[in-house]
Amino acid sequence: MDERCLIITGASSGIGAALAKRFAGEVAGLVIHARQSKAQLEGVAEFIERNGTKTELVLGDLAIEGTASELVKAAEKRFGRLDGIAANAGFPVLKSLSEGSPEDIEYAFKGNLFSFFELAKSAVPLLKKVPDPRIVAVGSFTSHVFRTDIRQFPISAASKGGLETAVRSLAASLSSDGITVNCVVPGFVRKDEGTRDGVPQKELVEMMRQIPLGRVGEPSEVAAAIRFLMSAEAAYITGQCLHVNGGLI
Repeated sequence: MDERCLIITGASSGIGAALAKRFAGEVAGLVIHARQSKAQLEGVAEFIERNGTKTELVLGDLAIEGTASELVKAAEKRFGRLDGIAANAGFPVLKSLSEGSPEDIEYAFKGNLFSFFELAKSAVPLLKKVPDPRIVAVGSFTSHVFRTDIRQFPISAASKGGLETAVRSLAASLSSDGITVNCVVPGFVRKDEGTRDGVPQKELVEMMRQIPLGRVGEPSEVAAAIRFLMSAEAAYITGQCLHVNGGLI
């Protein structure tokens, strides 16, 4: 087991939970975050602890200024270091242009983009002190796939598109500190049962017909890509967006 401490946002279910479990037993510490799903997050933490990795749990809405910084403070206080961030928490707004409100737009950008900047800015002083520092954001196919046979989510798409631009810009500006910054862009991925912001199952079945591999992705498949980009082996990769989408175009 190595000494690394990592932050994973949105870790109570789906991709975030799968990623946290992949790191169980591999790293010394994980700061895992959820907006409000305390019981689910505690379940993930129990799995991680059983496998020998210490955890620190943080609940909070990343769309509220200050929450992202608290995650970094928690890592420093509990583990004394920070080696990487997986900015996985998503703020999907599954509304059309006519359905969406200014508040919806503000919510998407605060959650998906503003919180990423806050998290990265707070983390840089600690990341500069460690070898192989990593930042990985999680984007969305919605900022790439624009087809009339697939329902569009323009509000989410705009905020996730901004996130990818932020990744590329930060990759350049933080390169002198040895910090790599990348983005994993999932396609349609299976949601845990009961997830509020998932696409309805009937609609998802229709969308699957548009995916060349003929199925939705598993959270573990996306987690594997994030884990690689956070590893030492990915030292020469920065400013990139890795699509994990079954060939969806």
